[in-house]
Amino acid sequence: MDNITLIGMPGAGKSTIGVLLAKAMNYRFVDTDLVIQEQEGKLLCDIIKEEGMERFKQIENDVNANLQAERSIIAPGGSVVYAKEAMEHFKEIGKVVYLCVSCEEISNRVGDLTQRGVVFAPGQDLYSLYAERTVLYEKYADAVVYCDGKEVGDILEEIQTWMSK
Repeated sequence: MDNITLIGMPGAGKSTIGVLLAKAMNYRFVDTDLVIQEQEGKLLCDIIKEEGMERFKQIENDVNANLQAERSIIAPGGSVVYAKEAMEHFKEIGKVVYLCVSCEEISNRVGDLTQRGVVFAPGQDLYSLYAERTVLYEKYADAVVYCDGKEVGDILEEIQTWMSK
């Protein structure tokens, strides 16, 4: 299956790049956060608040590990890299591209993490979350696209060029 899964921090542009890449390549687009919200009948932030972070991570793993997709651009939540089963599934059904954006740029883009349904430990700040996740993004990535200072069109072109190799 020739899927592309985009991973990266919240605010890295997975959904924005994903939709445009899907259009450019005539692929489907799947935002797995929306799949989770539809399945659970509530917003991500409400799932985390009401059921806890560990339960959310279990739901996220289950949804992503069982996702069936072909010729799709898949944009999972930034915390999916904690889900080994889900990440192994993404690698089995296609390629994984890490959209790497600096912590400073992410800080400028995201605003209040709690309103976005972001998984992070109590007392954890964006910088420690970034450091913790970056290692995992790099571990699972088949390709890394550095996005700081680049136009969306350049990022799309870089991914498409890499895919055609």
